Amino acid sequence: MRATVKWVDGVMFVGESGSGHAVVMDGPPDHGGRNMGIRPMEMLLLGVGGCSSFDVVQILQKGRNDLVKCVTEITAERVDAVPSVFSKIHLHFIVSGRNLKASAVERAVKLSAEKYCSASIMLSKAAVDITHDFEVIEV
Repeated sequence: MRATVKWVDGVMFVGESGSGHAVVMDGPPDHGGRNMGIRPMEMLLLGVGGCSSFDVVQILQKGRNDLVKCVTEITAERVDAVPSVFSKIHLHFIVSGRNLKASAVERAVKLSAEKYCSASIMLSKAAVDITHDFEVIEV
């Protein structure tokens, strides 16, 4: 994989992935930014959520579950020191579908957490406490 990050001005940067997609990163005014983009640590959190969500959806779809919607709410805590690394990340999956079994969703979440999600597994190896739970909504 490859990526580039280009400085725009202040603390604003544009990151471009090897696949050609771009995102603006910026900081708050009290850190020299103009609040024009996502913070880098927020992007890291979104990456974990995206990676895990991708896995859960794929696993449920491959199991021929009638999945309609999957929303992942992510909360995190950071240490009160420099560097302000994540100490805890919690992913709450809200999975909607028709005749979805809680056991199927539980299995998908567990497989993502323990086997497939490179992002969350990497952070857990760096001593971040990562937890998961879910709820199933019948539609």
